[in-house]
Amino acid sequence: MTMPQIGAGTFRLQGQQAIDSVANALDLGYRHIDTAQIYDKESEVGQALAQSGVARGEVFVTTKIWTEHLAADALIPSLEESLRKLRMDTVDLTLIHWPSPGAAVPVAESMRALMAARERGLTRAIGISNFTIPLMREAIDAVGAQNIATNQVELHPYLQNRAVAAFAREHGIHVTAYMPLAYGKVLDDPAIQAIADRIGATPAQVTLAWLLAKGYAVIPSSTRRANLESNLAASRLQLDADAVAAIDALERGERLVSPDFAPAWD
Repeated sequence: MTMPQIGAGTFRLQGQQAIDSVANALDLGYRHIDTAQIYDKESEVGQALAQSGVARGEVFVTTKIWTEHLAADALIPSLEESLRKLRMDTVDLTLIHWPSPGAAVPVAESMRALMAARERGLTRAIGISNFTIPLMREAIDAVGAQNIATNQVELHPYLQNRAVAAFAREHGIHVTAYMPLAYGKVLDDPAIQAIADRIGATPAQVTLAWLLAKGYAVIPSSTRRANLESNLAASRLQLDADAVAAIDALERGERLVSPDFAPAWD
């Protein structure tokens, strides 16, 4: 199935909170759930999906391979463990979560292992996350751009990652925006609030609609059912050119996720 453009993220959700959030999301109509090995939430996602009554074939599930499992001999066993936790035979999309710290494992090795996982039927599609332009080039050289479903990167009004997004678009690689609400910072932005007031929407809806208008997928997360419902409604919101331009103007290079093992950013 094609990745739905709006999904429910599970980053920073804990225990029962994660189960409830995914259960609420599915009940509200989300059909895209994003998780990762390092979140330690795959079991909770699997439980929520199993209890939801929603058919497996109706839900697009993404997980991500952690840096410790990027070597050719480790990636597939780690994905098999993820599938066990998720209670699935196959996942819809598997990403390299972060490029190997210090390039300890070559990009080509990990990408080819992902391709092998796809060939075994463990994942329907493969992709990357937190990849810079040079790293995207390496991934493309290894497996071809046509085999890279998405690059999932931090992307919000304050960090628009324009060079990375443009390079991805040029090569036919879809972009998924994580941290789309900038840890909630955009909710208090005067420019976004003004647009929200003008069109009768929430600042979160306006921000998500802006990202969707750019053609990006978005994966906001929330512990509150009302917020999950409101976020999903952003897909029905159309922004005019003035609103899009006003949010475009908020770019300030404010990166919120940059661990010490991150690559040299573009």
